[in-house]
Amino acid sequence: MMLPDRHKVRRILIRAVNWIGDAVMTTPALGLIREHYPEAEITLLANPPVAEVFSPHDWVDKVMVFDREGAHQGLRGRLRLASELRKRSFDMVIILPNSFDSALVPWLAGIPVRLGKSSDGRSLLLTGRYSQDETPPHRHEVQYYRNLVRHFGITGVDVLPRLCTTPAEDAAAEALLAKGGIPAGACVLAVNPGATYGSAKRWYPDRFADVARRLAAEWQARIVIFGSPGEAGIAADIEQRLGGDCLNMAGKTTVRELMALIKRSNFMVTNDSGPMHIAAAFDVPLVAIFGPTDHTGTAPYTVKAAIVRKGVACAPCKLRECPTDHRCMTAVTADDVVAAALALTQQPPQS
Repeated sequence: MMLPDRHKVRRILIRAVNWIGDAVMTTPALGLIREHYPEAEITLLANPPVAEVFSPHDWVDKVMVFDREGAHQGLRGRLRLASELRKRSFDMVIILPNSFDSALVPWLAGIPVRLGKSSDGRSLLLTGRYSQDETPPHRHEVQYYRNLVRHFGITGVDVLPRLCTTPAEDAAAEALLAKGGIPAGACVLAVNPGATYGSAKRWYPDRFADVARRLAAEWQARIVIFGSPGEAGIAADIEQRLGGDCLNMAGKTTVRELMALIKRSNFMVTNDSGPMHIAAAFDVPLVAIFGPTDHTGTAPYTVKAAIVRKGVACAPCKLRECPTDHRCMTAVTADDVVAAALALTQQPPQS
């Protein structure tokens, strides 16, 4: 389809994806949209955690929260959201998720130009449709989202994933570290042992502790453990194994605080997870342990990452819980991860 003249597009809505890691991988596509429509006001519609990731972000002017557990729950809530969108008089919406629901609400809102992937029975709700068959095969999710927006004639320079924090947030992160006994300028080794998607993606607390202890000794680094409230038990296990010689921030930060603390870190050891993608977007070197997920599609999009995985026959299965013996993860040793970290950065990470 032919897009409206870019100078006539005043207000653009972007329906964000629903997971933090996926949202980070959409940021290069947001960069293309921002470059193509420099004069337009860009609003991101996102669930609460993803909304927090983009509040603020250099390529987004406004953020609207889609609260599916509260004000926008059920059919009545979706109609309420559609009414809220209608009042904003958007000229165009770019729908990044593939669900029927994500296209239904903009249609109900009467947004005249509705662009997205033709999947999940929603083609009639769209005015512009993208099919992956129309572009060369992509291997990474970053490229998928770029292809989607480029299909509609949205052009610009390819950029890497990008996140933003404010100077006040950076200063607050330093204060949080100082409160935990980590002075300014100290080398910070971040450990992220959780993975929201499911237990199959999680490597083992004893091995994370072993790696953290060895790398901290090698680099004279201070260890900081990150995680969600639901991962506090895993983090506490690692803290105990380290004899308390760490700062355990699991379940104690907002999304924005987590972002600023990861940005301040000098190195990260992590599972395949949202914080992994946050670290990559902030150019933090990292080692990522992959098991059941496909690293070709969701690896951290940076040259400063090493992937540690074992090529077992059943991987990638993409299951939340392992139905057998978790061999994709048990095969990964602490030696493997330490070696990958040292190979990635032969010198101690710089503060």
